[in-house]
Amino acid sequence: MGSVKLTNLLQPLVEDLGYEFVGLEHSSNPKNPVLVLYIDQPGGIAVEDCEKISREVAALLDVEDPIPGRYNLEVSSPGLDRPLFTLEQFERFRGEIAQVSLFAPLQGRRKLEGPILGTRDGKVQLDQDGEEVELDMGNIAKARLVPDYDSLFMKREEAR
Repeated sequence: MGSVKLTNLLQPLVEDLGYEFVGLEHSSNPKNPVLVLYIDQPGGIAVEDCEKISREVAALLDVEDPIPGRYNLEVSSPGLDRPLFTLEQFERFRGEIAQVSLFAPLQGRRKLEGPILGTRDGKVQLDQDGEEVELDMGNIAKARLVPDYDSLFMKREEAR
């Protein structure tokens, strides 16, 4: 089953339970197929939240049976290197640095990294080495925020 169909099946359930549905990744590796579901909420995600969503999602997947064969279900917070799945998420994190992998190369490159400039006409604008590049959402294989660990460490030190 494709990611879009899985998203359409699982997103309403996650949101009805009061969580943000960040997105999902489905690895169909024959030796270890995995479905990773990312959830969030204001104040962060605890292990109990992951357990709650995991139980509910597993029950729905057992009934609907959208994925053939065996697989592992993982429910996770998005973490500091938050994955980006939608135009809205790219817009929300405008100004942050993103690492993007493409299906088809753009200007000879499959991996890009730079500040998110925003979105326009269904495309993501990214600053790549001082040059604005437009990325079609359909060509983005994977995208994640790049955490600024120095800044995070400074904030933690200031809080002490």
